[in-house]
Amino acid sequence: MGEVSSFQLGVIGALFLSVASSVSIVICNKALMSNLGFPFATTLTSWHLMVTFCTLHVAQRLNFFESKPVDMKTVMLFGFLNGISIGFLNLSLGFNSIGFYQMTKLAIIPFTVLLETVFLKKQFSQKIKLSLFLLLVGVGIASITDLQLNVVGTVLSLLAIITTCVSQILTNTIQKKLNVSSTQLLYQSAPFQAAILFVTGPLVDQMLTKQNVFSYKYSPIVLAFIILSCLIAVSVNFSTFLVIGKTSPVTYQVLGHLKTCLVLAFGYTLLHDPFTGRNIIGILVAIFGMGLYSYFCTQENKKKQSGDLSIASQVKDRDHSSPLLGGKNTGHQDKESPEVKKPNKDSLV
Repeated sequence: MGEVSSFQLGVIGALFLSVASSVSIVICNKALMSNLGFPFATTLTSWHLMVTFCTLHVAQRLNFFESKPVDMKTVMLFGFLNGISIGFLNLSLGFNSIGFYQMTKLAIIPFTVLLETVFLKKQFSQKIKLSLFLLLVGVGIASITDLQLNVVGTVLSLLAIITTCVSQILTNTIQKKLNVSSTQLLYQSAPFQAAILFVTGPLVDQMLTKQNVFSYKYSPIVLAFIILSCLIAVSVNFSTFLVIGKTSPVTYQVLGHLKTCLVLAFGYTLLHDPFTGRNIIGILVAIFGMGLYSYFCTQENKKKQSGDLSIASQVKDRDHSSPLLGGKNTGHQDKESPEVKKPNKDSLV
């Protein structure tokens, strides 16, 4: 029971860190891009990842965690895929309206569910699907304004959805299959993510903004916000891997939509952004859907844990009862109940 409670505390801590750091970096980046006129989002992300790797390298040198070697091809593929997904998301935002970009982000959840069902044979109950549907409807009502379709933007959105879903599923799968922590996987993959974005970032940003990041005039306040953004990004990147590793890609996406609602609410209360009754209704529906999702997930996990405990106790009782079948009457018992030995034989396989 102690292990279960400590695991639950770890999950809660990871979720809180993810929400707090993500909302903070949105606020910081909004000030940097909207108020200070620094529009180079993809290049900034590459700097985030470089600072994250440097921070983790120092932490590893100070023995805060142990670096675990992982297959280089797997890490390179994973790192490049993560970097490419970030680039496609930024391109999707650049070539589409805000409404269609929000639709792209909403589509990540059902597509992730589809991929996990088809390829990983994971089962989602009807209650879970209903709660996810309510969540998506709520976020859609709150955040989607207009939908302007174009061929290039649609293709980029599809590529962004596919690469994001696959990279998040891989984050969860690699951590569990290779038995590596979120810190170890982030430390191994961050250089490759940073490399792909460091090369492609300036090109993507120039394509979207018609400006060159290297010819931009950096004032002291812009540099200060860039440094702050990079420091917050360390927590964002770490908590992302931590949440996906401890929960699932779908749960991480649900958490992401909670962040969207919090950012909308923050913008209204502190920044006095335009806010309507539609936004309020959407946020309430989304929070209700998220609450249902959390409740149903907790109930299903409890059922699974109780089922695992009952199976373990049955196996234990069977193992303890086996010597009683031995002794002088072993031969007689084997004749009358030949199936007694069969479960023991199967359990050894």
